[in-house]
Amino acid sequence: MVTPYKSDNSKKAQVADMFNNIAAKYDFLNHFFSLGIDHLWRRKAIKMIAPYKPKKIVDFATGTGDFAIASLKLSPEKVVGVDISEGMLSFGNKKIEKRNLQSKVTLKYGDAENLPFKDGEFDAFTVGFGVRNYENLEKGLTEMKRVLRPGGVGAILEFSKPKMFPLKQLYFAYFKWVMPLLGKWFSKDSSAYTYLPESVMAFPEGKDFENICVKVGFKHLRTKPVTGGIASIYLVQK
Repeated sequence: MVTPYKSDNSKKAQVADMFNNIAAKYDFLNHFFSLGIDHLWRRKAIKMIAPYKPKKIVDFATGTGDFAIASLKLSPEKVVGVDISEGMLSFGNKKIEKRNLQSKVTLKYGDAENLPFKDGEFDAFTVGFGVRNYENLEKGLTEMKRVLRPGGVGAILEFSKPKMFPLKQLYFAYFKWVMPLLGKWFSKDSSAYTYLPESVMAFPEGKDFENICVKVGFKHLRTKPVTGGIASIYLVQK
């Protein structure tokens, strides 16, 4: 199992500590490393669930709330973001207050493997770059399915590995050498941006991830690679 730190703590605890450590620089580094393309990826994911007209949406591993805020484009009645990092949630709440969105988006602490929601509470879910951080991927996906109503849909945005030359070579070089160096410089946590490429390499992408989604009871509807396969959006349904 790939973990952020060399520690006896659980992966879940280490991930929470890591995001608490980098929370102050997370938004800047996230957009910087993706050249701002992450906004486009989220919009594409939102567009994929739009035909289902969800009224109650939950964003897992919400971080500072970017995906939750983006989902407001669907005019839902309720948007909830959940995360295990208090530090990330703190910065997310400041963002929401600054945009005067308190009546539309609620962020709360929660563990994806033991969600604080009722069965079938939501019409749709989103999750961006979060499932690869789960300590138990199948358990986390099962919980995500539990809180989704029958027929509800989910959009899972996650990094994948491009296959085409020269993007593949540039991508791996960027992830292995450039990102850890800049991440250490800006965030002062070298482990966080070493863990990121390692976790991407270890993640069961593409067909392997689709099979896991089906195994836990989802219906796999579609997978959309974006930006040459740097990331993928998986659309699933309960």
